[in-house]
Amino acid sequence: MFNFFANIFGYLLNYIYELVNNYGIAIIVFTVLLKLIMLPISIKQQKTMKKSAEMQVKVKEIQDKYKNDQVRQSQELMDLYKRENMSPFSGCLSSIIQIIIVISMFYLVSRPLTYMKHIDNNLLDSYSQTIQEKSGSRATYKEIAIIKEMSNVDENVKLNMNFLGLDLSDIPSQDYTDWKVFIIPVLYVFTSLVSTRLTMSLNKKTEENKDSSKEQTDKVQDSSDQKENSDQEDMMQETNMMMTRMMPIMTVSIALIAPLGLALYWLVSNILMIAERLFVNKFFKEEGEDIKNG
Repeated sequence: MFNFFANIFGYLLNYIYELVNNYGIAIIVFTVLLKLIMLPISIKQQKTMKKSAEMQVKVKEIQDKYKNDQVRQSQELMDLYKRENMSPFSGCLSSIIQIIIVISMFYLVSRPLTYMKHIDNNLLDSYSQTIQEKSGSRATYKEIAIIKEMSNVDENVKLNMNFLGLDLSDIPSQDYTDWKVFIIPVLYVFTSLVSTRLTMSLNKKTEENKDSSKEQTDKVQDSSDQKENSDQEDMMQETNMMMTRMMPIMTVSIALIAPLGLALYWLVSNILMIAERLFVNKFFKEEGEDIKNG
């Protein structure tokens, strides 16, 4: 499956590269186009998250009312989601798509001669063997090594990876002495922190709105129910917060052992994600105010 999407992305990235003749610029343009294609799904996901947060009040009412009758509780919850035209798993689609894109992009950036240039595997194996005999060791990313070592021999394996003085074929973990290889990963970390902070801020506002809307419901609950719900919410919030903080750490770890082209893709994706969330949040806010005024 990942090979399939890496191939599709590769055709698009190579088409852009042929136009601009620069790997870095091609990745930036590719990332913008991919983000635009994914924008309707992202907006739908934002709406789903907002609606899901608003529905939690009704969900809790059903859970409290039928806590001793699990069959009736399940049926009422299914009816609720049906009335609201939502699925309990509606938020999973976007996450699955993101995972597919991340892994497919790793395939593409680590094997650009296969997925972009579609060079014959036998020729790549021959070049790889030549490089291995010359260096005495096997390269971690054989196609990146071929681009570095064999571009002067064969124009077909040449890619212009120079971007603003950086070589996007470099791998940070293989050369800790060159500080320039850490510029893009560091910028990626910074934008990840900004994105995480923004997400937590938006989630906090959503939680505050949700808490104010369920205030009347909490008044009719006994103290033990309130404590149980509070504990469950705290646990969910801690889990979400941990996942939000862990994802940048995981991707940074990958960025350090992958060619810089992948880190550039993630960096541009982060910048676009921040802009998208600000825009979508402002759009929803203005839309909500229009509904109230109307």
